[in-house]
Amino acid sequence: MDRTESLLTTPASPPDAATAPPSGGPDAATAPRSGPPDGATVGPARSASVQPGAVDAPPRRDPRWVRPALAVLLLGTGLLYLWGLGESGWANSFYSAAVQAGAESGKAFFYGSSDAANSITVDKTPASLWLMALSVRIFGLNSWAILVPQALLGVASVGVLFATVRRWYGPAAGLIAGTVLALTPVATLMFRFNNPDALLVLLLVLGAYATVRAVETASTRWIVLVGVLVGFGFLTKMLQAFLVIPVFAGVYLLAAPTGFWRRIRQLLLAGLGLIVAAGWWVATVELVPASARPYIGGSQQNSILELTLGYNGLGRITGDEEGSVGGGARMGGGGGPFSGQTGWLRMFDTEVGGQISWLLPAALILLVAGLVLAGRAARTDRRRAGLLLWGGWLLVTGLIFSFMSGIFHAYYTVALAPAVGALVGIGTVLLWRERRALAAEPTAPVPAGPVAAPGGDAATAPGVDSATGSTVDRATGSTVDSAPRSGVDSATGSVAGGRRSVRWRGWFATVTLAGALAVTAWWSWQLLGRSPDFHPWLRPAVLVVGLAVAVLIVLARRLPRRLVPVVLALGASAALAGPAAYAAQTAGTPHTGSIPSAGPNVQGGFGPGRGGPGGRMGNGMEFPGGGFPGRGGFPGGNRDGGTGQNGLPPGFPGGTANGGTGQFPGFPGGTGQDGGTGQDGGTGQDGGTGQNGGTGQDGGRTGGGQGRPGGGMGGLLDSREPSAALKALLAADADDYTWVAATVGSNNASGYQLATGRPVMAIGGFNGSDPSPTLAQFQAYVAEGKIHYFVGVGGFRANGGSSASQEIAAWVTETFTAQTVDGVTVYDLSSAGEG
Repeated sequence: MDRTESLLTTPASPPDAATAPPSGGPDAATAPRSGPPDGATVGPARSASVQPGAVDAPPRRDPRWVRPALAVLLLGTGLLYLWGLGESGWANSFYSAAVQAGAESGKAFFYGSSDAANSITVDKTPASLWLMALSVRIFGLNSWAILVPQALLGVASVGVLFATVRRWYGPAAGLIAGTVLALTPVATLMFRFNNPDALLVLLLVLGAYATVRAVETASTRWIVLVGVLVGFGFLTKMLQAFLVIPVFAGVYLLAAPTGFWRRIRQLLLAGLGLIVAAGWWVATVELVPASARPYIGGSQQNSILELTLGYNGLGRITGDEEGSVGGGARMGGGGGPFSGQTGWLRMFDTEVGGQISWLLPAALILLVAGLVLAGRAARTDRRRAGLLLWGGWLLVTGLIFSFMSGIFHAYYTVALAPAVGALVGIGTVLLWRERRALAAEPTAPVPAGPVAAPGGDAATAPGVDSATGSTVDRATGSTVDSAPRSGVDSATGSVAGGRRSVRWRGWFATVTLAGALAVTAWWSWQLLGRSPDFHPWLRPAVLVVGLAVAVLIVLARRLPRRLVPVVLALGASAALAGPAAYAAQTAGTPHTGSIPSAGPNVQGGFGPGRGGPGGRMGNGMEFPGGGFPGRGGFPGGNRDGGTGQNGLPPGFPGGTANGGTGQFPGFPGGTGQDGGTGQDGGTGQDGGTGQNGGTGQDGGRTGGGQGRPGGGMGGLLDSREPSAALKALLAADADDYTWVAATVGSNNASGYQLATGRPVMAIGGFNGSDPSPTLAQFQAYVAEGKIHYFVGVGGFRANGGSSASQEIAAWVTETFTAQTVDGVTVYDLSSAGEG
């Protein structure tokens, strides 16, 4: 057998030597014993005298090529995620400002406050901010200090995914899984960005690893660790971390080699670990008096529980998110601009498809094929358990993302990337082993003793079937804890069904592998067609090579053995060329704002530099100055937006193709291309005119984005660097004030705060719709001389949120005299009564 071809059949490494025995419950007597009691140690060699049914521990060393290959994968991932990282500046300034605050104030660090004076928190739990704030405390406030920890989280996620898949399926499967994760465009995006998703992915992959370890030996410690890791996932991005709970718990309940009631007790302990890991922070926040802590951003009642269950919880599912600016669009109906159209195909649409779906069809195909080959396996069969673990992760999370009616962003799908990678790696290796079994076509009974995988060496895996990881009775040759392999009768050790069974499984595996590759090539061709100007040669090349290799896989038995590695390399290249090209483009493009997107511009959807024309949103809400900019730049996208077009992408809510009428008085954002008219809005190119507004350039930021504010600076989803004159004004006498300025919306505030290094109050939080502060509280702050300037005019109300920002803006404009600094309206609040 050719060395290169044999890489896919390298057996999985064994569990750790120290293992726990099954115990308790009605099925304990039939559960497999995979090792000695707790505390016992199995050495590399055991006595030659082995009792019938005992299982030797296989060798623990990987082949020589594994470590160099893993090193190349991790170093390549690090290079991809770190190259030119500083070009993104503050990335998401909303979180960067909170990181700055946490680096300066211990209180802001603990609560995740937007400013060091602790007026309001971000609208998430703060665990992801803690890592970045510690980095800033060590290395100072700069883009690299904020973003490098995120990139390292990505490298760690790839490494942990490799380790998890490798344990049961071998190093080749682990390397494929890690490579797919590293090259997924949305993973490249989010591991180079400062949103909470990077830490969430690592914690969930660690949770999967702990689940695998727990299933191996029915370990209480490992299953409790699963709960702790998911609990810290909650402290990172709240209830999204809980989407994997039913999967992790279900796989353990099914496959752990111990009694039923013991499994139940262990899962209850894991639940307790989750509650402790997540609940200590929540309990602290709830018990501390509101006057002694910052306001909980994103809530209407200053409650972390409300934020958890409402705006960031069930509201994301139902679309009932009080204080938000729009939710999902149901099939055939309206909704919000942040989500696109819900439905079965959401993960494949123009907004989301290029982020995550390159290998999603292949992952689903390989999942089904793997489960078919597992057949009527024993309860504790690891091959099936692993498929259920990663398949359940993918299906549960993917379906919720597909049908959630609340706010949804394409970058959320980074949570699917580990599952896609794992299924592609596992499925490819399992099916390739079955395909090779077709070539062998065993006809003789399996001899007593160790069973080796096709192409493996029985002497190197005593007592373990290296194709499935199941244990084998040395006396009879039958499997103990797994389904029979390739037609082997577990009762007699003979070939069950003879050649017919082996041929069926082999041909099924061969055709499925070829079909998965053909579908992947076709789908890559479709996705690349959405960006016709992006390396146009790549699209036909991927299709032709992919389809050709799919045919060669079917004919592989007739090919010279030396050509098989070439065919495998070409197939991998065809499958990965599209996502790799998107990932490289993403790494080479700066990303800023609140809604980043991976890859180049696509036709007919959101993404970098893409948005919908201005107009009315669903649920009676409207964007200021007529709404969003045209497809010249969705706020928070790349800096190289395309050409604005009329018409709305599928599922974009409400309004008309040419924009509607905005009714957000004084919201700091102008109209975009084809926009309508809004009070106190700015004027965007080809847009409508707002009263009392300034002038927008192409609807906003470079490449498009939120319009230049009518008297203000950034917008709902992005911030801008203030001019030198404005920075000097805000910095004057800064030590005499708690907040050098106040402005509506966290993104507006973040730009000023990061530029000056001083606290800036974000009135109303992220959306400007939280009742923080109230008008009375703001007036008291002004009377006490705590706020120096108010920047911009206006505020707005969205989806039932508070109108406090509007009331504050109206009071400021009536009470104080405006001055303009480089096109930005500023009110000096220390000159009370002059207006």
